[in-house]
Amino acid sequence: MAVSLSKGQRASIDSSLKMVLVGLGWDPNKYDGGFDFDLDASAFVCDSSGKVRNDEDFIFYNNQDWHDHTIWSSGDDRTGGSSDKGDDEQIFINFSKLPEWVDKIAITVTIHEAEERRQNFGQVSNAYVRVAKVKDETDTTGETVIQFDLEEEFSIETALVVCEIYKKNGQWKFNAVAGGYQGGLEALCRSYGVNVG
Repeated sequence: MAVSLSKGQRASIDSSLKMVLVGLGWDPNKYDGGFDFDLDASAFVCDSSGKVRNDEDFIFYNNQDWHDHTIWSSGDDRTGGSSDKGDDEQIFINFSKLPEWVDKIAITVTIHEAEERRQNFGQVSNAYVRVAKVKDETDTTGETVIQFDLEEEFSIETALVVCEIYKKNGQWKFNAVAGGYQGGLEALCRSYGVNVG
């Protein structure tokens, strides 16, 4: 049975889990802006400083596979809101292959071209993140062990740190963050130490 969390709560990830998928879903509200919502899930692989070591430690639609399938993304769903098919985007983590230096994996969602399209997270509903136990990398459903529904209203934010998966005393844990940023992906990159042009 899945543990259901609210913002600010934490839960341990069962140490027997060697591989998990982090599934993210959302539904854009109806609006008359004339553009689709293209939401993008990303991950920042951080050391004990809370920052990436280099730009390769940033997993996103142009860098989907980190350290030979240690962490990887399912790819970019450019329309979103397809809740009938389950998760909109997924990030897989193979704990058994993670280097010792990895201290935290921040899972984020941003709106592509939010400023140009005049979009923000106030126009998105039913957002959630789940951690699921999977048999192997072909299992895209898995068994949900942690669920976090983002119920907060984000009226101006264009980027969210949805959750963090972090290590404490050798044990992996899940932190339900739901922290909003203005400035989209660029603001997140600066926060986690990725160089942006």
